[in-house]
Amino acid sequence: MTVLPMFPLGSVLYPTMPLGLRVFEPRYLQMMLEMLDRQETEFGVVLIERGFEVGGGDHRFDHGTVARIQTLQPGPDSLEMLAVGQDRIVVEEWLEEVPYPKARVRRLEPLGWDDAWRPVLETTERTVRRCLAEASEFTDLGYPADIELDDDPRSRCWQLAGIIPAGPLDAYRLLRADNLRALCEEVAEQATAGVELLRIAAAEPPEPPEG
Repeated sequence: MTVLPMFPLGSVLYPTMPLGLRVFEPRYLQMMLEMLDRQETEFGVVLIERGFEVGGGDHRFDHGTVARIQTLQPGPDSLEMLAVGQDRIVVEEWLEEVPYPKARVRRLEPLGWDDAWRPVLETTERTVRRCLAEASEFTDLGYPADIELDDDPRSRCWQLAGIIPAGPLDAYRLLRADNLRALCEEVAEQATAGVELLRIAAAEPPEPPEG
């Protein structure tokens, strides 16, 4: 097991997916500075179960992802950080937060790939791209329907999970997938359901102003 500095968030990070953060809380600024001093680039990201990102006192889920820092850009009172998801982890023990969260974690083995699953991956990708095109009529998801994905099928599965419209609890369920075939099948289902929710929300009349 490994001890990692931890950054609980209101969203899920998947392996291979980028993570952009503006770090401004003093405890996390100290975390970044200490990591730089030790020439460390990895920290853990877990989803907040109850509570908020700012201020502490939150409750967290135990499955997460290692993030590896790619760039750090200092600002007047913050750091602009870009990281990329690596291995999945399970938190075995939360340690004393002095002053930032730390945990003893266990790294999970990367999910294996079987070429027999390629038709499932291809079907999922077509579904996701169609859903992104449909969703663009209602909102900006930040990912175009023709976005380029990694050639490696393992990375491609996680990237498809990362670009669909999904709430944090649904995303957390994807993060805990047992195999990549199951992940792809669930991604396709969630993408279709997510777009349908966006369509319903867009069709609802706006609430009348109060007063």
